[in-house]
Amino acid sequence: MKTRCYNADDPHYERWGGRGITVCPEWLNNFQAFHDWAISHGYQDDLSIDRIDNDKGYSPENCRWASAKEQNNNKRNVKKVIA
Repeated sequence: MKTRCYNADDPHYERWGGRGITVCPEWLNNFQAFHDWAISHGYQDDLSIDRIDNDKGYSPENCRWASAKEQNNNKRNVKKVIA
């Protein structure tokens, strides 16, 4: 999360930090705050952190734990079809 947002040498930086995605100060500077949020919001080893709104950063209000399938459905390039 931090590397994607703040390390310009990371291969994924352009898709995160390069387009303005950040980590909220509370999480950026305090791992315990992130850990406490993670545990209280359903962290499991088989889930990964997911931003609800892909145009906003990592923060308690914009994140959730999601399965790989949920993550794939929440990408910017997914086209939603209404039948």
